[in-house]
Amino acid sequence: MESRATARKLNFFQTVQAVLWSFIGLRRGKDYQQDMANLNPVHLVIAGVLMAALLVLVLVGIVQAVVG
Repeated sequence: MESRATARKLNFFQTVQAVLWSFIGLRRGKDYQQDMANLNPVHLVIAGVLMAALLVLVLVGIVQAVVG
């Protein structure tokens, strides 16, 4: 088993994938634990903010399409 210091960190796109899985709420426990051990905190914050902004924009677009 790798130590925490030598564990490979996830790249940005893998972090985005982990964030998308968390938005959906579907993830196996083993994969979730592996993601949590290997996530880069900077990538996590950036991906979370981008995905939240994208979600808001999609919701605003849907509301505008329905109302207008």
